[in-house]
Amino acid sequence: MSDKPMVDILRGGIVESSHQFVATVANVHGEVLAAWGNADLVTFLRSSAKPFQGMPLVESGAAAHFGLSEQELAIACASHAGTDDHIEVVHSILRKIGLSEADLRCGTHTPYDTKTSKKLIMAGEKPSPIRHNCSGKHAGMLVVTRYLDASTSTYLEPDHPVQKQILHNFADMVAMAADDIIVGIDGCSAPNFAIPIRNAAAAYARLMDPGQFSTEKADSCRTIVRAMTAYPEMISGEGRFDTLLMQMTAAQVLSKGGAEGFQGIGIPPNSLGSGSPALGVALKVLDGDLGSRALSVATIGVLEALGVLSAGERQQLKQFDSRSIFNQSDLRVGEIRSPQAVRDVFNLANE
Repeated sequence: MSDKPMVDILRGGIVESSHQFVATVANVHGEVLAAWGNADLVTFLRSSAKPFQGMPLVESGAAAHFGLSEQELAIACASHAGTDDHIEVVHSILRKIGLSEADLRCGTHTPYDTKTSKKLIMAGEKPSPIRHNCSGKHAGMLVVTRYLDASTSTYLEPDHPVQKQILHNFADMVAMAADDIIVGIDGCSAPNFAIPIRNAAAAYARLMDPGQFSTEKADSCRTIVRAMTAYPEMISGEGRFDTLLMQMTAAQVLSKGGAEGFQGIGIPPNSLGSGSPALGVALKVLDGDLGSRALSVATIGVLEALGVLSAGERQQLKQFDSRSIFNQSDLRVGEIRSPQAVRDVFNLANE
């Protein structure tokens, strides 16, 4: 197995810089089927934890009690782009529980969607919590908070009932004791979790094939997967990687990226042929990939190695794959290159 897989940036025919990453493929039993780099690396999932953070919405009965739709469940697991379509779904959730944008504790940032951001600037409108990419997750937490009749002003505190439910559900999914999970604070001020990357991959496999769990937890897994794959445009947004990947593969891939170069992928049973098991994939670009150059390239390389993507599907992802680099004068000056090591290692692992 490759110790240092890289996504390379080339200029003048030589490697100018490289992004090292770690990736692991695991099944529901936690068995590592392929790994690139250190499968025991402990790292935060960041927003790739959102499908698991959203599960208590369903398992607690809160989503059914307040009549949440699949679209609303999807936005609760999203890192959305802050478009009008996105925020209307978040507003809908808040209306159902008698709360408003003022109750969100996620902070603010400029919407990821460029058109929306420009529109707000032209209108003299400042960024607001509802347009924060995590506002759906926070609205979902408030749904459970209202259902439990707990404090809505302290819902982000680690000892709040909703955060305790989230942590214990996450512990079940990653097959770890809650006390062994490192808890930090995410960019949106919610608790977030650091675990070995092999456990993250296995959790995504279990999300896609939850037969080992109780009926209630298995149903919550299936409901979250169904919502995310039915409404991929809610998960990130038009033209963004998670949304496009799920749209193209017609629910054969569940994709959820996170900050600092993390990516979680779930592949359901039978996707790679009759009888093939559910698989989970977890990737981490070690330098955080702040320029967004390496994570999607590495992810596509791993999915190609697994046989998940057809040639046509990979072509539709070309803006996220290995590609040319152009300067400000539109001259081709280099390329971002997919790692050959990904294909070599997986082929070796399956001989």
